[in-house]
Amino acid sequence: MERESMNYDVVIVGAGPSGLSAAIKLKQLDPEVSICILEKGSEVGAHIISGNVFETRALDELIPEWKEKGAPIKTKVKNEKFFFLGKSSSFSWPVWLLPSVQKNHKNYIISLANLCRWLAEQAEALGVEIFPGFAASKILFNEDESVKGVQSGDMGIAKDGAQKDNFEPGIELIGKVTIFAEGCRGHLGKVLIKKFSLDKNCDPQQYGIGFKEIWEVNEENHNEGLVMHTAGWPLDNKTYGGSFCYHAENNKIFIGYVIGLDYQNPHLSPFDEFQRFKEHPIINTMLSGGKRIAYGARALIEGGFQSLPQMHMPGALLIGCNAGTLNMPKIKGSHTAMKSGILAAEAIIDHLKNGSKLSIYEKKFKNSWVHTELFKARNVKPSFRWGLVLGVILTGLDQIIFRGRLPFTLKHHHSDYETLKSSSEMPTIQYPKPDGKITFDKTSSVYLTGTNHADNQPVHLQLKDQSLPINYTLKNFDEPAQRYCPVGVYEIQRDENGNNPKFIINSQNCIHCKTCDIKEPSQNITWVAPEGGGGPNYTNM
Repeated sequence: MERESMNYDVVIVGAGPSGLSAAIKLKQLDPEVSICILEKGSEVGAHIISGNVFETRALDELIPEWKEKGAPIKTKVKNEKFFFLGKSSSFSWPVWLLPSVQKNHKNYIISLANLCRWLAEQAEALGVEIFPGFAASKILFNEDESVKGVQSGDMGIAKDGAQKDNFEPGIELIGKVTIFAEGCRGHLGKVLIKKFSLDKNCDPQQYGIGFKEIWEVNEENHNEGLVMHTAGWPLDNKTYGGSFCYHAENNKIFIGYVIGLDYQNPHLSPFDEFQRFKEHPIINTMLSGGKRIAYGARALIEGGFQSLPQMHMPGALLIGCNAGTLNMPKIKGSHTAMKSGILAAEAIIDHLKNGSKLSIYEKKFKNSWVHTELFKARNVKPSFRWGLVLGVILTGLDQIIFRGRLPFTLKHHHSDYETLKSSSEMPTIQYPKPDGKITFDKTSSVYLTGTNHADNQPVHLQLKDQSLPINYTLKNFDEPAQRYCPVGVYEIQRDENGNNPKFIINSQNCIHCKTCDIKEPSQNITWVAPEGGGGPNYTNM
């Protein structure tokens, strides 16, 4: 099939904070460099979801006059609280005893989706071409195996692979350098990491699943500028996770929950743990009388310093959360992603103008504040393998006493898909029925995401072995996909007698969180990009 091709100096996959920052910095350094960005969402920001308490450090470097230019960064953090929760009790931890890495008094409560929309405007004003609704589906290679660029997905392919009447072949985007800025668990980044063995010298990557809801609450329950976090209930001592609750402007509250995907119990449902969390008295009281107006979920990358892969390869760079630059104890990845994009731009200009190797990016990264930040945070996540209590103690020792400079580095020993124990040896969990006021089911939740996929297209959640879900995963783990998916994509259907189980994939519900690609115990599910523009349509997330 003949395809149209377009040539650029730099091709960027993903219009998130890292990709947009790279594009802006490239244009600042050389206005003549040609750049395009492919974004699989229907618009910039449509697939962006984050808490988000934002640290402006990288933005201050990239666009110092961001306030004058109208950046959507308005609500400054005014107050902070941290609670350890029991089922109906709570213990308030003094903020002055929190590690400095967890303090937010100079930060802002924002919508990252709206910030990305604003960054896209800045990039386009500089001459960057952004193509929303075009998913990069394939990596193109030169004869010497260096990255040549990417191919956008074909449009108008039926479920059986036939071309529909509206068929349009994908376009080849050729770049002197290609930047992969897809976000956490990028489907092309995953291919590159394997092909070039980029992770051969690092620990297995670690992930979490993060949920977020936006609530409009009564004025008496709102405290603009308040940042609140909790740990403990409803999770058990061995399961890593906690909540966030950020009071934005206009009586809006951003509330969410993050659970480490290294959890062991296959009966655990992260979505239902989040709903159950909202039943705690201090949360229920805050939300009572309010209205849930948005919902979303996304995997986030938690491996940190010791899980960073090599980020350069012939013809390409891996940046942002596609590489794993999130600072886990800060619960922040936007500023580090943006800085990685800035550094990538500097390395690429050096490469294009002076012929330096792309490996200069690694040197710039290691000499930057983002590397220092990740190094100091490296022991926090692995310290929780011994449970909440010891994890808190070790984190206090590491972050408060030694300020992240302990003379050793704890390791991540397992990938998240390896940690599940068999369903027969783990306790079942009975979750309360949602009340439709504070707690909700997955069906009503996915409706709020605005998710839509073109009808009659190939299923983008691919099984390597069609028999494994029933013959292996259901048998050994009670098929955890029906619980770890945050929108009910996967289910087990049986006949009227409860026999003949079938594994059903409701791919039209998929919100592109990538949890299945990460947690499936036999690594049988592969997420690939659906037709461009498909997926959630987040507005203020």
